[in-house]
Amino acid sequence: MSHAGGLILNVQHRLGQFSLEADLALPGRGVTALFGASGSGKTSLLRLIAGLDRPVRGHIALDGDTLVDTASRRFVPAHRRRLGVVFQEARLFPHYRVSGNLTYGMPARMTSRFEAVVGLLGIDHLLARYPATLSGGEARRVAIGRALLSDPRLLLMDEPLTGLDGARKRELLRYIQRLAGEVEIPIVYVSHEPAELVEIADTLILMEQGRVRAQGKLDELMERCDLTEALGGFDAAMPLEAEVRSHDEAYGLTRLELDDGQVLTVPGLSVPVGQRIRLRVPVREVALARAPSAGLSYRNQLVTVIEQAWVPPGDAATIELRLRLGSQALRARLTRKSYDELGLVVGQEVTALVRTVAFAPRDA
Repeated sequence: MSHAGGLILNVQHRLGQFSLEADLALPGRGVTALFGASGSGKTSLLRLIAGLDRPVRGHIALDGDTLVDTASRRFVPAHRRRLGVVFQEARLFPHYRVSGNLTYGMPARMTSRFEAVVGLLGIDHLLARYPATLSGGEARRVAIGRALLSDPRLLLMDEPLTGLDGARKRELLRYIQRLAGEVEIPIVYVSHEPAELVEIADTLILMEQGRVRAQGKLDELMERCDLTEALGGFDAAMPLEAEVRSHDEAYGLTRLELDDGQVLTVPGLSVPVGQRIRLRVPVREVALARAPSAGLSYRNQLVTVIEQAWVPPGDAATIELRLRLGSQALRARLTRKSYDELGLVVGQEVTALVRTVAFAPRDA
């Protein structure tokens, strides 16, 4: 499944009192997250892309192929767009076994890909089962497999983790991460969970009340202090990439090296030495000190430089800081009183104290 190009859309739509306007260019590979609070327009936008709704005006094109152009009255119906859609519910045929669900509507050219897709999603042992016997996470993996085996040019996923318990959610998220790294088609992923989007997305589109508030590379948007509240408030997190340097079997720890040479110690990871991984550091887990100290329980003390200090509108008690760490960044939130009492200023070198438990790995 090798495709190039991307999705371009400029649409206006209205549903009752709700209006949607979006002007976007999505990359031809990787995961683009549509993120925002409930009612921000994420699913409405996804339905327009899928062909389930028609925009009042505008155009949508994929890989140079015009799917919608209201000016010329062109509207390619959903079943002719070659898009894979995965909804919150698996929507499997109850009277077909898993194998039958997977091959329903599968073009002959995908027969040779069947085993690879089934293996990628870890559902080979489910082929003879009926949907009623599957767990929620298994059913969603089958639904993803069915979408992939339709040979889509684009995969649309509408909050696929909704309703799953913690363990099933983590399991499915790992499969989706694996999927994103192996298939060469773009994925549009709808979510309102900040932790989800940080772990899975390359590009982020932030929706707010039917409008696009921000769009761009995830790492760059997560650095913006003015988007803190919109990106999850205290659940906001910053991505970091690091390389596995060694494992301390005696203490169950793994040492990671950042691109500026500084070292992090995290709970032991089953990852080979030399592999690059992606980490997630919640803003709430970062404290500051004027200098490193041996008398603290924080094992991870990273030397950083204050790059930006920002006071959120309407919150005179808090200050948001962006901290430069080589080519990467961390974020911290503290009270303005603490900031002043520590005598901190932009451009100053400070030590970021990061709790070990804050790290959640993802392959880089």
